[in-house]
Amino acid sequence: MANAKVAIIAANGSLFDAYKVFNVATAAAASDEEVGIFFTFEGLNLIHKEGHKNLPLPEGKEHFQEGFEQANVPSIEELVSIAQEMGIKLIACQMTMDVMNLEKDAFIEGIEVGGAASFIDYAKDANITLTF
Repeated sequence: MANAKVAIIAANGSLFDAYKVFNVATAAAASDEEVGIFFTFEGLNLIHKEGHKNLPLPEGKEHFQEGFEQANVPSIEELVSIAQEMGIKLIACQMTMDVMNLEKDAFIEGIEVGGAASFIDYAKDANITLTF
């Protein structure tokens, strides 16, 4: 499926969620797919300037951190940078930002801010839509 469009909703904010989102997004982008990620609620942590550097692991899963390191899995900070270099569209949910009293400058450089309607407009012709 060459040149497909992939729309991802990131609504959760743990380390596992971040790996799911950025692994799928970068794999799709590496396959020449157009990729956009809409970050909402806890998912905003994945693009927060400080939040994405220290995402929690689910309780009882702390041993995975050692596994990530032994397997040379890139950090979330590195994956965010890779995603940006690959041209993945990163969209922060305006409503959630308003509810949480967050401003755009709390997030990494290069994100867009948009509402659900903006994401729906982006995703309406997506070939693949995923939620994490």
